[in-house]
Amino acid sequence: MRTLIKLTLASALALGTAYGALAAEFTKGTVKKVDAKAKKVTLIHEELKSLDMPAMTMVFRVRDDAILEQLKEGAKIEFVAERVDGKLTVTEVK
Repeated sequence: MRTLIKLTLASALALGTAYGALAAEFTKGTVKKVDAKAKKVTLIHEELKSLDMPAMTMVFRVRDDAILEQLKEGAKIEFVAERVDGKLTVTEVK
């Protein structure tokens, strides 16, 4: 019985760790410019570890209008950037 409990706990921990690795990683940044018409934002950002990219200023596409509405020039944000159809895209903001 103890072995079964240990195996169950080990499995639960392994699944929790695997799920945690899939969670989106937020990066800190500052909104420099918003181009709502083109659905793009220029961000001054810290290192994007998930994309193996150093800190810099660059333009990202924005996934949808709800995210775009949250972005104001000069705002400090935390965001997730991913490659979507080969383009660097902001997919989440908080």
